[in-house]
Amino acid sequence: MHWKDYEEITRHLYEALGRKAGVKVDGYGSTCKVVGKSGVGHQIDVLTSHSDGIHTYRTAIECKYWQDKISKEIVMKIAEIIEDTGINKGVIVSKMGFTDDGVSFAKYKNIALVELREIDEADRRQRDGNLGIPFATIQIGIKRNRPEILDIIVDSKNYGTITEKRNHYQLHVHLSSGEEVPMDTFIMSFKTEVHKQPPDKVFEKYYKIDSNLVNRVTKEVMPINGFTLKGKLTITDLSRKLTLEDEIWLIMKSMSGDKSFTVSKMGMIQEELP
Repeated sequence: MHWKDYEEITRHLYEALGRKAGVKVDGYGSTCKVVGKSGVGHQIDVLTSHSDGIHTYRTAIECKYWQDKISKEIVMKIAEIIEDTGINKGVIVSKMGFTDDGVSFAKYKNIALVELREIDEADRRQRDGNLGIPFATIQIGIKRNRPEILDIIVDSKNYGTITEKRNHYQLHVHLSSGEEVPMDTFIMSFKTEVHKQPPDKVFEKYYKIDSNLVNRVTKEVMPINGFTLKGKLTITDLSRKLTLEDEIWLIMKSMSGDKSFTVSKMGMIQEELP
């Protein structure tokens, strides 16, 4: 990230977070300058204001996209600018945080300190893979219609009625013509008819076939008069909500510990719960 990008992101965050409270960005960047009582012009990275209806309060925000922590010397410099310009409040936003003496002096001068940095591996481990900010929910409506075979009842010439549901994939019907038709061929045709039935209504059909039923595994041959297939149509609601998320990019944390936010790559902001 370039330091100018860091400055622009800071402006966006304060503008977005302060919108409901009536906070406005009055200026930012190299063209944002305020002349102090000394007659000296001071460049302000981000200048915001808000009004309570009677008075207008200004805040100067200093952005430090540095590789080092911000020390008390920088805090002192910002404090001097705040005093000279009459700006009501100062904020320092830092990528790397602040030294102990910087924190102490900022507290003494009532200057707010904020850490704004990119998410790192330690954050990823701490969040245990929870690295997204939800931005949309999609309702997906899915219903699965499944014809279920409840029973296969064989009308045996020698043994009466026999249930053969467990072994249907082994069974073939040996027709008088000499052709062998897998039981699954009849089942697939039967399922087509089950699809046309009302849900959960048991439907059955008798196939009158004077032939032999052959078990291809055991080689057993059973003379039959026919068989009955029983089934029903089961409808399962598989509808669900799909939440779309954007990956967390930045973490923004007040050094006073009262507020913490995550920022996504699309610029969405989410306040972190304690």
